[in-house]
Amino acid sequence: MFVLKLVCLVNTGDRRERVENRLFISIGSFWKTDQDLYFKTTKVQIPEENTRPLNPPQQPAARPGKHRKLMTAPNTQAEKRPNRKKIIITVLMVVVVLAIVAVAAFFIKQLIESKFYFCSKSVKFIPLEKACDGKEDCSGAEDESACVTKFKANSTFPLRLVTRTNVLQILKPDENKWRSVCADSFTQQHAETACQQLGYSAKPSFSTVQVGMLPTDLKMSFCTVGSSKPQTFQSTVSDLKVCSQGAVVTLKCSECGLSRNQDRIVGGQDAVIENWPWQVSLQSVGQHTCGGSLVSPQWVVTAAHCFNGEGNKALIRWKVVSGNTYLGSAGASSVDKIIVHKDYLSGHNDYDIAMIRLQSPITVGESRRPVCLPPQDLGLKEGDNLVVTGWGHLTEKGNLSPKLQKAQIPFIDTAKCSSPAVYGSIITPRMICAGFLTGGVDACQGDSGGPLVYSDSCWMLVGVVSWGLGCAREGRPGVYTNMDQMLDWVHSAMQEYQ
Repeated sequence: MFVLKLVCLVNTGDRRERVENRLFISIGSFWKTDQDLYFKTTKVQIPEENTRPLNPPQQPAARPGKHRKLMTAPNTQAEKRPNRKKIIITVLMVVVVLAIVAVAAFFIKQLIESKFYFCSKSVKFIPLEKACDGKEDCSGAEDESACVTKFKANSTFPLRLVTRTNVLQILKPDENKWRSVCADSFTQQHAETACQQLGYSAKPSFSTVQVGMLPTDLKMSFCTVGSSKPQTFQSTVSDLKVCSQGAVVTLKCSECGLSRNQDRIVGGQDAVIENWPWQVSLQSVGQHTCGGSLVSPQWVVTAAHCFNGEGNKALIRWKVVSGNTYLGSAGASSVDKIIVHKDYLSGHNDYDIAMIRLQSPITVGESRRPVCLPPQDLGLKEGDNLVVTGWGHLTEKGNLSPKLQKAQIPFIDTAKCSSPAVYGSIITPRMICAGFLTGGVDACQGDSGGPLVYSDSCWMLVGVVSWGLGCAREGRPGVYTNMDQMLDWVHSAMQEYQ
């Protein structure tokens, strides 16, 4: 009873301090006479002065004020990591989508270009077969302006290199007679002028050979050139009976025919472009169609039949890819001009030659280098070793080879190739044959236009892959355009469109 009263007194609000003091004294007096020790213990246990209520009122929850922001705990490493992953995944998805869109756009462009020609001036598409058909379908005849050109040399080209020694000869037009150029007063400027007329513009060189070492037909007539800065050789030629130095000029017009290894193909072997750096792929709308040969940094020799068919006469379709061992589109050059021999007829094999002028010269290097044009009257003999290269079919009616192929094949004498047992009268002077009459090794579809080369101190282009009955059949060797007979046309075309 007494203790309960004490508690009530303690909870008496603002008088709390006085009541507690008073109670302490009363309790001490009560217990003092009976048990002093307990009194002291009780005194120690009496609470000290405390201003906190025993039952504090409930505090209202703090609310954000008008100018106060809610506090948030900083992100932990575990929380940051998922965000970084999400960003990476999002970026990858965007890249993949863009790649898909780019690939789709490329194939759509390829599909459109394979079917339609775009008239940029009139901003419209026309069917590709209407381009280069002789009718104006675009504003300003745009569709007829960038097409395959037919060209025929109107006269004999006035300069030539003959035999394996590359003797320089000049034609006397009034006599229609060839004269060997004496070494007398011949200079580097003369060499540059001659090579420019022959279609070359880089690094000509010349040397001399003694007249006594020449074939009989080259010892008959001589001439000399008199001008120190000649525009053309024909205007400065003077006849000579004898060269005073006893020597004539031999000329090389470019650093051609060099490969790293001086050592369509059915039965061939893998090759690398550095060994055959003049080999190119002629591609129509991104697809390999024919081969070709670089004969200068800006000119390619190929076959006329590569441009047969509707739509193949528009230049926009074509690219020349160089410098690759494997088929692909890297290193593609745009085409500025395609020139086909005017005497070539679609469906026939005679005069099967064409030339391509690139919009920009290629950069000559280990994987891109011209092959030499041969001199006239090179004099190939039965059995001479030749090499044909290309990405053509590995078997008749087979698939293209993804990697460049090469095959070594022998030259077949024209008399044998034109015999009734082989091809008969189909063979013309503009054709040569090479291969094995037993079959097994041959050029094939996809090799057309590619090089047939012969090495004699340098690699020379002696033939262009043209035609044949099947591929590697017995008694049906490959037939090639005879470059010896086409040199006059080649030099004339290069001069006409340089």
